[in-house]
Amino acid sequence: MTRLLTAEAATGTGDRSRPRLVLPALCVTQITSWGVLYYAFPVLLPRLTAATGWSGTAATGAFSAALLVSALAGIPVGRVLDRRGPRAVMTAGSALATASVLAIAAAPNFLVFVGAWLCAGAAMAGTLYPPAFAAVTRWWGGTRVRGLTILTLAGGLASTVFAPITAALIEHMSWRAAYVTLAAVLAAVTVPAHALALRAPWPPAPDAPNAAGQPEKAAGQPEKVAKPTTPVARTRPFVLLAVALTLSALSSFAVVIGIVPLLNERGATPTQAAWALGLGGLGQTLGRTLYAPFARRTGVTTRTSALIAAGGVTTAALAVVPGPVTLLTALAIGVGMVRGNLTLLQATAVTDRWGARNYGRLSGILTAPVTTATGLAPFAGAALAGPLGGYPALFLALAAVSVLSALLALGGTPRAHTAP
Repeated sequence: MTRLLTAEAATGTGDRSRPRLVLPALCVTQITSWGVLYYAFPVLLPRLTAATGWSGTAATGAFSAALLVSALAGIPVGRVLDRRGPRAVMTAGSALATASVLAIAAAPNFLVFVGAWLCAGAAMAGTLYPPAFAAVTRWWGGTRVRGLTILTLAGGLASTVFAPITAALIEHMSWRAAYVTLAAVLAAVTVPAHALALRAPWPPAPDAPNAAGQPEKAAGQPEKVAKPTTPVARTRPFVLLAVALTLSALSSFAVVIGIVPLLNERGATPTQAAWALGLGGLGQTLGRTLYAPFARRTGVTTRTSALIAAGGVTTAALAVVPGPVTLLTALAIGVGMVRGNLTLLQATAVTDRWGARNYGRLSGILTAPVTTATGLAPFAGAALAGPLGGYPALFLALAAVSVLSALLALGGTPRAHTAP
């Protein structure tokens, strides 16, 4: 019994080894970080462009550049997480995020505005889902799906909380003052939470990866492991999975940013569109409650392909349904439900196939192109909507991209062990 408890404490699989404050703190900081760094932007964009004279495409390009920086920074951040844990990374990221948002608010010209967003991108790599997923995966071990579900249930509320709050702020102040207010909230919530709640010892990584698609064995039990062959990141299943998740992210995040202008084209007021975006976040939370039972009843390949295809179906529905606003809002909630499941799908993609060994590094490699697509999505969507004839046509094109990614996902599961 003593040996078992010791092993559980080392791997994070026993209840006593889980730091009690980590999950509540990360839930709160994910809501705040996503709300300020991501979901406030589409709500503030119309007021920002009207006040500065910068084009919406240019301003969205700066936002997209931040997400590209986040993708590039995610790989070295993942290596640091594997070795040292999340406390220093996420605390420093929160401090940098606060400074970056203040710089965005104070930017006297477009060049400084872009530079501030690039700094915000570096902060995103240390504050958003990837480092939080790494923390829960290592500390929660074999029951990580439960911890990840709780975390993403909370994170899905980011748009629900911050889109309406941001819309209310700009009714009473400028976009610059709104960003200053949001930066103050970001600093007050995330910096102390990461510094104080993530102090627990960082457990060592498991000794070896699991078989593809199989749950981890309990700590202390022997397990047969096939001889390592090709490194995971160079295998065909990893590459196909990365391409499938990347195309899916391109589609889903272009839809997130495009919902507001789509509803505006269909006659919704800015406030109604902001609420639709916010309720889409509530849909994410509702959808994530269904992930665990769905995962228990499906294989990893079927689960991946089906959820990506569902994203295409809901995107196509938004494209072809002309109204009313209430129905479009309901569809936005449906889109959010699928996107919420896709977030958990990505969070568990590495461990479901290759185990938890070197999760931070492998997840960083897998997430880099996904985050790149996430960064390109707002700019690409804004740039293509005009040539395609409007946002309904854009959403149909994005639905087709989701169908392609669902087909690619069918080859994204390995048949044997590979070296991490």
